[in-house]
Amino acid sequence: MLRSDGAPAPGLDVFLAGQVFMDMIFTGLPGLPPPGTELVTDGLGSAPGGVANIAVAMSRLGLRTGLAAPFGDDMFGAYLWRTLCEQEDVDLAWSRRVPGWSTPVTVSLAYASDRSMVTFTRPPPIPTDDLVAEPPRSATCFIDIDRPVPAWALEMRRAGSLVFADLGWDPTETWSTDVLDRLADVDVFLPNAVEAMAYTRTASPEDALAALAGRAPVVVVKTGSRGAIAVDSATGESAAAEALPVQALDPTGAGDVFAAGFVFGTLAGWPLGQRLHFANLCAGLSVRHYSGSLGAPCWGEIASFGETGEVAAEVLERYSFIVPYIPETELERGADSVTRAEPTLR
Repeated sequence: MLRSDGAPAPGLDVFLAGQVFMDMIFTGLPGLPPPGTELVTDGLGSAPGGVANIAVAMSRLGLRTGLAAPFGDDMFGAYLWRTLCEQEDVDLAWSRRVPGWSTPVTVSLAYASDRSMVTFTRPPPIPTDDLVAEPPRSATCFIDIDRPVPAWALEMRRAGSLVFADLGWDPTETWSTDVLDRLADVDVFLPNAVEAMAYTRTASPEDALAALAGRAPVVVVKTGSRGAIAVDSATGESAAAEALPVQALDPTGAGDVFAAGFVFGTLAGWPLGQRLHFANLCAGLSVRHYSGSLGAPCWGEIASFGETGEVAAEVLERYSFIVPYIPETELERGADSVTRAEPTLR
């Protein structure tokens, strides 16, 4: 990102720490295989998963992205490292290859409009937070508040970084409100509607947003196919934006891609409504591809989408504010400037 005077800002735009998974996605299935049977399909995609979903999405928007994560020293770990570092330009200076540790793997079985997943994972011998001995200079960092806010994120916030946070599904379904107390150390909170309603004991996304407002300066509630709603307690802004009207192929990682778009819009200084529209645009473009990470849009795809005729002109007009931010080089390269997770493996 550039500063207001046009010069590059120092350090990173965003820093993350977490677990990277090898995602394998089987498609074209009629359903799950019954016990003792075998299903054969000609659809298979593979891509980096886990925290890589959001790291790739941010990097594809031109954000200078740093990642701290352990990688296995097996062939999956080598593929993930190479893909993130060389293909996606994610800075892995804080990451490590761990000898003797197997890379986590998630197999997704996609059928009809649903999916089931099986995951293999073992705790890494090096805790992820231990990889961040010295937090980098970064405009923002992104964390999950399923656990206490890590010390490196607190240190970065004291140094001026904005802390963005999400959270995942509570497998215990107790939805302890103690989790929300961690928002005192967060600047932007981006839960989905189901999680927001569960933690606030409310019956609608709007009521959940009202309950969360003030716990963090900016709260965004993602409402899936309906779009997103948000409030900025510091400025008094509130906004809502409809989702991009596209045919969804694979929703994997759409929430992460939304978050990447919202981070970009925040660093660009856009009003709350524009940040929501851009985040919805990025998420909507991503669900048209298989996989969460390699399905994230680049600027070339964002630019060329307006020429496909997929949505009405009055819908495209909502996104006209984005045009000045599209790099000239991406306009020339177009939508094919990134590598996609292919639905078939030949």
